[in-house]
Amino acid sequence: MNPVAFSLPLRNRFRGITVRQGLLVPGPAGWAEWSPFAEYGYPEIGNWWRATWEAAHVGFPAPLRESVPVNVTIPAVGPELAHQLTVASGCRTAKVKVAEPGQSAAEDLARVEAVRDALGSQGRIRVDANGAWSVDQAQRRLTELARFELEYAEQPCADVEELAQLRRLLARAGVEVLIAADESIRRSGDPERVVELEAADVAVLKVQPLGGVRRCLELAERLGLPVVVSSALESSVGLAAGVALAAALPELPYACGLNTAAMFTTDVTDDPLVAVDGAIRVRSVAPIGVDWQAEQATTEWWLRRLDELPGELRRGGQ
Repeated sequence: MNPVAFSLPLRNRFRGITVRQGLLVPGPAGWAEWSPFAEYGYPEIGNWWRATWEAAHVGFPAPLRESVPVNVTIPAVGPELAHQLTVASGCRTAKVKVAEPGQSAAEDLARVEAVRDALGSQGRIRVDANGAWSVDQAQRRLTELARFELEYAEQPCADVEELAQLRRLLARAGVEVLIAADESIRRSGDPERVVELEAADVAVLKVQPLGGVRRCLELAERLGLPVVVSSALESSVGLAAGVALAAALPELPYACGLNTAAMFTTDVTDDPLVAVDGAIRVRSVAPIGVDWQAEQATTEWWLRRLDELPGELRRGGQ
């Protein structure tokens, strides 16, 4: 079979988009996904292809667990909808998007408060700013949000130096909020610098951007930090790789950000990888049906994008 593009509408705007697209690629080990965001170019998209090649041609390491705990992801929506999404998810951990362009600190506060109310005192809340805050903004916002007993704040500032400075300032002020690094690991070109500068307490790993499950396992060992496995907003085919990574890690102290298939109105399968009682079972996924398939022009666009990769990388995933 040939690669085919998918187009999945989102229930709510997320990361500035309303439709997620990518390419599903068949191989001897099963189906794989290649879905670097449109603004990414080579060489960055090369890692995404390495992960695709691994999934399609090599498969995944043996799992150490049958299922992985996951969080619900709450987009930058109003507090009432945030409360509803949290309750409906059945998850006991929620990642709340904050620092959305055009929104205020008060809106972030109301959203997190609504999620805390939905989860109760025993639930866990983490916030994700996608690097949008300056150090001063992050210190102010996290000091305000700390009363909701945050599990951690994911990428509150844009670069590693800022994360390190923020982490020191919060500690000196007695604000007990852990810092998780995402973009500073997967897009910096030097993920070990997060450890060198003591810039984070938690490492967020995403399979496609980091080049595959095995590369993530090696990176996790080098970093020596607790790991949260998160999605890059993939279809269930792509999410299966993230679940495989979470299942293969020696330790998994945190719920993973892999329940994002619930954010789509449809999926590439009629049995999507979504949480049941706060966990996702480890299994492979193959596309079924045609409703998710994009127009031929979209598939051709993705194939042209694939041509941006060096021939050796396209053929061998190295």
